[in-house]
Amino acid sequence: MSDTIFALSSGSPPAAIGIIRISGGSAREALERLAGKVPEPRRATLRTLRDGAGGVLDRALVLWFDGLQTATGEELAEIHCHGGRAVVAAIEGALGSIPGLRRAEPGEFTRRAFANGVLDLAEAEGLADLLAAETELQRLAAQASADGALSSQVDVWRSQVLGLSAYVEAALDFSDEDDVEVLPPAFQDGLSAVLADIRGALQAPRAERLRDGIRVVLAGPPNAGKSSLFNALLNEGAAIVTDEAGTTRDVIERPVAFEGMPFVLIDTAGLRDDGAALVEAIGIDRARKELEKADIVLWLGAEGEGPEGALEIAAKCDLEGTGKKNADHTLSAASGVGLERLVEDLVARARGLVPKRGMAAFNQRQAEALGHAFDALEGIGEGDDLLLIGERLRLARRAFDRLLGRQSTEEVLDALFGRFCIGK
Repeated sequence: MSDTIFALSSGSPPAAIGIIRISGGSAREALERLAGKVPEPRRATLRTLRDGAGGVLDRALVLWFDGLQTATGEELAEIHCHGGRAVVAAIEGALGSIPGLRRAEPGEFTRRAFANGVLDLAEAEGLADLLAAETELQRLAAQASADGALSSQVDVWRSQVLGLSAYVEAALDFSDEDDVEVLPPAFQDGLSAVLADIRGALQAPRAERLRDGIRVVLAGPPNAGKSSLFNALLNEGAAIVTDEAGTTRDVIERPVAFEGMPFVLIDTAGLRDDGAALVEAIGIDRARKELEKADIVLWLGAEGEGPEGALEIAAKCDLEGTGKKNADHTLSAASGVGLERLVEDLVARARGLVPKRGMAAFNQRQAEALGHAFDALEGIGEGDDLLLIGERLRLARRAFDRLLGRQSTEEVLDALFGRFCIGK
């Protein structure tokens, strides 16, 4: 944190413009060395950039952000230069030659923003998801989290729990006075309201399903048409299709979006109990494991033999002599018959598995911290000792603080900020 860091914060060159960011106590000195006079704060100014020997590096817009009201919570400078590889490399080389400056590590600018209180851990996680968003639904959910929707809700719960703690403190300090009850009815009412809110949040869909995609596993016996359907849904030849049993011997995954909803389609080895060679048997074992992790299963085997809740698919409807079954979807991967209706069904089912449009959702780490808070609060009984109640309320507040990063281990921070690119 004592070093001044710099990095290219725009896309990889070549590009029309490259944005190089400098953050830390020596940012002003660095900008002065390259651009001469530092411009007025937050005013883009055209400057000629020069290296230590006076050679011209580029003509660029420079910006200066002083004080603590910056993206990183410390002095910050930006250089908006031409985005050619040689130009960017020359400017970075000049910056690297200045004592006290070094190249930033992945996510280091955002990590400094977190350390300096510009954003909390939940907002940082939302920002990471926003950078990785590929669909509109992912963008909206990540934007809500990055803008503090989750953090605001957690702060409300924390304030409510703090209010409950005040009742306990009053009861402990003034229990011998006639006008102070042991614990007033408002305490239990407030506790019930907080528990109901947190319970609802814990039961809501997780952020990972939207971020990583709904896992749709195609399963069934060999030669059931799984790989053909897989290719048809992707509109590509990702899986090998032949009449030979056991052609698919491993799990094949492909991300895809239908109507803006992210999915991961998973083609699996044909399930059979006998006749599989060693490699195919390994593939079958992996297929069974994928079924356990699936959000939606498309079952192309005999009716009723698939996992509970699977969609029954009658594939190859264009071929004579194929077995008939009472199916949720009858289709042909070859002709495309029935594919549109299947996609519509997948999208409709997925909407019930992901957060509502534009709503921020808790990820697994956040949900675990929230679960600890819920457990601490739910363990409070009406006849419990006041000291025990006070301790449980304190544990709940600590869980909220962990969720927001006010109490975090270096391992958690390293894992999060390691997801960011260099320059962010």
